[in-house]
Amino acid sequence: METKGNLMAEVLPDLLAGPVVRRLLPQQMVLWFVCSRRVDVVVELYRPDGLIESHPLNAENTERLPIGEHAFVYLVNIAPETALPLGERFEYDLKFGVDGAEMALAQLQPSLLYPGEKRPSLVIKTQLDQVLHGSCRKPHYPSDDGLLQADQALQTSINNDAERPALLLMSGDQIYADDVAGPMLTAIHQVIRLLGLHSETLSGANVDDSEALYRDTSCYYQRENLLPHNRANETLRDKFFGGARKPIFTADGAHNHLITLGEVMAMYLLVWSPTLWAHIQTNVVDVQEDYQDRYLEEQKQLAHFAEGLPRVQRALAHLPVYMIFDDHDVTDDWNLTRGWEEAAYGHPFSRRIIGNALIGYWVCQGWGNAPENFSDELLSFVRDYFDAPDDQKQNTLIDGFLEFDRWHYTLPTSPKLVVLDTRTHRWWSESSLSKPSGLMDWEAMSELQQELIDESAVVIVSPAPIFGVKLIETIQRAFTYFGHALTVDAENWMAHPGSANTLLNIIRHPKTPQNFVILSGDVHYSFVYDVVIRHRKNSPNIWQITCSGMKNEFPAQLLPWLDRINRMMYGSRSPLNWFTKRRHMRIKARRPTAEPNHLHNGSGLGLVRLGSEGQPLSIEVLGANGSRTAFPDPKGEQPLVSD
Repeated sequence: METKGNLMAEVLPDLLAGPVVRRLLPQQMVLWFVCSRRVDVVVELYRPDGLIESHPLNAENTERLPIGEHAFVYLVNIAPETALPLGERFEYDLKFGVDGAEMALAQLQPSLLYPGEKRPSLVIKTQLDQVLHGSCRKPHYPSDDGLLQADQALQTSINNDAERPALLLMSGDQIYADDVAGPMLTAIHQVIRLLGLHSETLSGANVDDSEALYRDTSCYYQRENLLPHNRANETLRDKFFGGARKPIFTADGAHNHLITLGEVMAMYLLVWSPTLWAHIQTNVVDVQEDYQDRYLEEQKQLAHFAEGLPRVQRALAHLPVYMIFDDHDVTDDWNLTRGWEEAAYGHPFSRRIIGNALIGYWVCQGWGNAPENFSDELLSFVRDYFDAPDDQKQNTLIDGFLEFDRWHYTLPTSPKLVVLDTRTHRWWSESSLSKPSGLMDWEAMSELQQELIDESAVVIVSPAPIFGVKLIETIQRAFTYFGHALTVDAENWMAHPGSANTLLNIIRHPKTPQNFVILSGDVHYSFVYDVVIRHRKNSPNIWQITCSGMKNEFPAQLLPWLDRINRMMYGSRSPLNWFTKRRHMRIKARRPTAEPNHLHNGSGLGLVRLGSEGQPLSIEVLGANGSRTAFPDPKGEQPLVSD
């Protein structure tokens, strides 16, 4: 296989993935792309009347990370000499030095361009007028890919600057590291061999290193046999009745859970770019007969997914994309309880699995959101590891990322964009190892409040909805009471009294922005709530807008029943509302057009149009199947949910 990989590498194109436009401001342009070899690249910026300026990539503006023998990630952070234009179309190009000649993007990857284009184009909008947002993109889920709607929106507005979306927000689960299809894992392992992605040793595991893992009979559909277990995350009830050891990684799809850094990096290359799919085969290999029917069904879904990737790659090259992690970017139940954290980080194998996912997140997502957040010391750990990988350097880098506390970030737009890290600043329960942690601790909440003070309007990205469906939260609370928070993913803002009350106090603060838009994902259905503070004049206007998932859905038969029961139990006149933490909030649920319920189920991408004061003018879900579902303003209606 080694020889085949080397021969195939000789015919690989220079550009393997990207470019993805990340942070984009008049004074800053951040790009991400991956090449199959070390190349000399020049970034060129154009206005309609010609070239503005050129930026050869060097150590001053670029981090080049050799993630394998034939794979180099380029993290580019350019400060233009002249401020880039606001609200006007401009173009950029990447010129690759190839055999003494220059190759532009139009030559290297013609599918990146929309009809009539010579180069990819961009429009910088610091006034957020149209925002695309979504979460939860599982490649093998049996639906169309909602991310293709970003390409559709751009295709219809590519020559109309005013109608182009300002940016795309991905609010979590951009990959599913813990729920991987068998044929996707097959593709990942072929990419590892093809690109010569780094191998690694594995401490505390049943296998000694990555190569032994890939050969193990449990490699496909049986990885739960290899993943670590620990008594530290047992509930008190389990211990009292002598329960068996509990798995640290509890996702239903953990049978193919990603483990090595090579697997994580290959996954990113396969979900954002079509290039490598042309060099791999997903025929049934190394899969036991018991799993072959499942494998073949997943193979059909992945083939459909891969067909859309040229359009995904094109869209991500034409508008700025901002991201934040949620649990599946790393693993299900990530930091859900204090007991889970003690078990996971106290075991060398589980610590490595989590750390590898976090390294992959930084390389492919986190760095581009706000490069200035990452210190020279942390970057030195990154360079040391990728320049000469070994076990000690990998552990040092993982330690650095696990201790890092600036994954959250803001954008100086109007309204101000504030993206929350609800995963690594958890507020532990002091009474029980098994009770859910708060999504943000006191220090993080205090920093959030400082970001909001004196702002007239704000857009907050919270991966989990701040104002969620009360019935579902009540079910989660009941499971938590009996020590089974992990069973129902009891992660909602109201699950922890400290974080819930602190957050609601921030919202009720007199200096809270007047217009307060919350964009969320996570839950695999979509809904919109209009929220005001009861019995208060000049209450801020709060909109909870949830769109989930891009390629995932809630069980279709169950959601309508939950919706109906929620309205019966927590309607505006229900006394149950006074037993909730949100009893001082008046919440009105918007009914989506042409639907009997208030919870919309279906893969898609959210589109919010904002007015000059940061208020939503329209809210839609652009369905992956081509449908459009609006959530009209319910002015004049009685509140349907109030808690």
